[in-house]
Amino acid sequence: MPRVVRGALLQATLCEPVTSPVEKIKQAMIDKHVAMLEEAAGQGAQVACMQELFYGPYFCAEQDEKWYHLTEPVPDGPTIKLMQEVAKKHHMVLVVPVYEEDLPGIYYNTAAVIDADGSYLGKFRKMHIPHCNPGFWEKFYFRPGNLGYPVFDTAVGKVGVYICYDRHFPEGARCLGLGGAEIVFNPSATVAGLSEYLWKLEQPAHAVANQYFVGAINRPGWEEPWRIGEFYGQS
Repeated sequence: MPRVVRGALLQATLCEPVTSPVEKIKQAMIDKHVAMLEEAAGQGAQVACMQELFYGPYFCAEQDEKWYHLTEPVPDGPTIKLMQEVAKKHHMVLVVPVYEEDLPGIYYNTAAVIDADGSYLGKFRKMHIPHCNPGFWEKFYFRPGNLGYPVFDTAVGKVGVYICYDRHFPEGARCLGLGGAEIVFNPSATVAGLSEYLWKLEQPAHAVANQYFVGAINRPGWEEPWRIGEFYGQS
């Protein structure tokens, strides 16, 4: 791992109302993030991570089958293919959190890892799936991950991932440390309250205990019409 690595943590508000067609929402968010990645590259970023389920709203605030249309295969879906091109163009390592379809009706909350030459290195599937108030109905959408806690050898060093709710369970963070991770990313979608208090405690604790750097990403603002709470950002 180089002595200095410049990273970009991308937090973004929704740019289409949730009443818009699902594909329109998805494309608008992808376009927004491609532009943000270009800006980050211009500022010298060597690695970037986007927020959980980056190309849509945090739709788990409701239980509606229409959001299944956001799924795509990983790595053979169009979003990962596009991000491979973006990574290669900017010579940037990317962590890309998407809604994965493994088989028909088998869905995961997934983050793909792409190296700076555009090669696909692998993926992490969110392990711990909440299903609780005020609006985190994730078991309607995702199965628990089944790939463990892989560590990926990238151009900027050894990179690991855990997604959102996984941060509350220290064993995953420990597994990444034992696997040799040097940088760990935690793409999230979480709202103000106890979560915000823990946000400032858990991530530094994982970093110190396991001897790696942590990049924690959270979306900002309110998402209508659900208003389950304010996504507080603070990436």
